[in-house]
Amino acid sequence: MEIIIISLAAFVTAILTFFSGFGLGTILTPVFMIFFPVELAIALTGVVHFFNNIFKLILVGKKADKGVLLRFGIPAVLFAFVGAWILLHIPDAHPLFVYEAFGKIFEVHLLKFIIAVLLIIFALIDLIPYFNKLQFGKNKLPLGGALSGFFGGLSGNQGALRSAFLIRAGLSKEAFIGTTVVVSTFVDFTRLSVYATRFVNSDLTGNLLVVLCATIAAIVGAYIGNKLLKKVTLRFLQISVAVMLIMISLALGTGLI
Repeated sequence: MEIIIISLAAFVTAILTFFSGFGLGTILTPVFMIFFPVELAIALTGVVHFFNNIFKLILVGKKADKGVLLRFGIPAVLFAFVGAWILLHIPDAHPLFVYEAFGKIFEVHLLKFIIAVLLIIFALIDLIPYFNKLQFGKNKLPLGGALSGFFGGLSGNQGALRSAFLIRAGLSKEAFIGTTVVVSTFVDFTRLSVYATRFVNSDLTGNLLVVLCATIAAIVGAYIGNKLLKKVTLRFLQISVAVMLIMISLALGTGLI
């Protein structure tokens, strides 16, 4: 059952990544966390996200703006390493706190709590009109790269920040999409290199079927999303996804899942 749910989530999310600030990892990470321990969930999501980005790179990567890539992408890669390193060194052996509700005892671990808070913040960015209008000039591109790369390495959430900084870079829609895909791919490669030490201890090889199915579903979704790129606006779906993310994040942050 988990393979079907995760693959469906990967398919739908891969389509949505072409139309909103949400990245594939933003939704897949909490979905994986429903079925797997947090370390394994992050590792599995990172692998699916990387291979999906490789496919999108083939589709739209050639339209990326080289100047923006240098000013935004280099800081993003450097700080993705920092964020990923911090993630692997967050102490999570013991619960952050324990509470009782509805006759059950719930444990809240630090890593899940941090990711839940970040997911809520990034979901709210897409829900609140003020943040949708928030944009930064070209002179802030290195700062934007650093911030989006850091949070990409720490939690896999980089799309909203990346969009806020790149939207004012004077790019066409196609160049904007291409640039975000290239940056995201390099950030993925960087954080996966850091996560590699975690893969050995997280039974990644024992869940290759889940990774394969989710990756194929994401690639199919990315192909369809690319075909719809010039035809569809999905603002209402963006809001729906944001609300769903907040609900899942609250469940993660309170130890319900």
